[in-house]
Amino acid sequence: MLRRSCLAVPGSSERFIEKAKEIPADMTFLDLEDAVAPREKVAARGKVAAAIGAGGWDDRIICVRVNAWDTPLTFRDVLEVVSGSGPRLDEIMLPKVQNAAQVIALDLLLTQIEKEVGLPAGHVGIEAQIETTTGLINVEEICAASSRLEAVVFGPADFAASMEMPVLTGGVELPEYPGDHFHYVFSKILMAARANGIQVIDGPYLRIASLDGLREYAKRSATLGYDGKWAIHPTQVEVLNEVYLPSQELFDKAVDILEAYEQATTTGGRGAVMFDAEMIDEASRKMALKFVARGEKAGMKRSQRRQ
Repeated sequence: MLRRSCLAVPGSSERFIEKAKEIPADMTFLDLEDAVAPREKVAARGKVAAAIGAGGWDDRIICVRVNAWDTPLTFRDVLEVVSGSGPRLDEIMLPKVQNAAQVIALDLLLTQIEKEVGLPAGHVGIEAQIETTTGLINVEEICAASSRLEAVVFGPADFAASMEMPVLTGGVELPEYPGDHFHYVFSKILMAARANGIQVIDGPYLRIASLDGLREYAKRSATLGYDGKWAIHPTQVEVLNEVYLPSQELFDKAVDILEAYEQATTTGGRGAVMFDAEMIDEASRKMALKFVARGEKAGMKRSQRRQ
């Protein structure tokens, strides 16, 4: 599933929710957590459920971020949203996941609610947010905790606070650091997710006015293999849809590699073959297949055949 752009929408704002239907994000999540004022959280549940049930969301992924298990809100968030949204709800996002037990608890709760409201077992997926040092330490167990788990999300601002980094803005570049201050975190989350066949999402870039900054910063996780990134403003969606998609040149080359390898193995009886100036083999096929699959899901087509 495409998750290049994951648009965050405050669950307390009916106007913003309605506007989100027009934004071409691959995924939209309606937020009951940080984007909603404490006194509005309970009322926001009904607004979110009603908006999802009303439809008009095309074929994008629809998700709701509930409040974390360390609050008194989680149970009712999940119960009211799942029971009130109908079958169009795809996922529940659980923030500040610390351990596998928290994912298992959500899985069990979803199972009971699905049975109660007549949804198929396993209908609602889970996204887990890694936002603390404890969550990162336990990320391998978290990613293996439930068959419902569809994606894991890095939360840079809360993680920076958990690490006690001397910064006041999370999810942005730090020019004073000689390297990428989150490279280890990105890699650890990515490996844990891929080992369990789930997608990986980078968190928000908070300097909304700087689309060039967003583009450059997003390239870091895109290059590592992340599937997408949060958009916290509609203007960020188009940039992310582009960054987390193969270039036309790479897409064309991937298609050519697949064709050359297919011909070599089926007609020529070889396991490896020269392609331009490089040797390609089964590993090359696997890499190319990922590029082509992602591009085709976004509607990409080969621009020209290899000469």
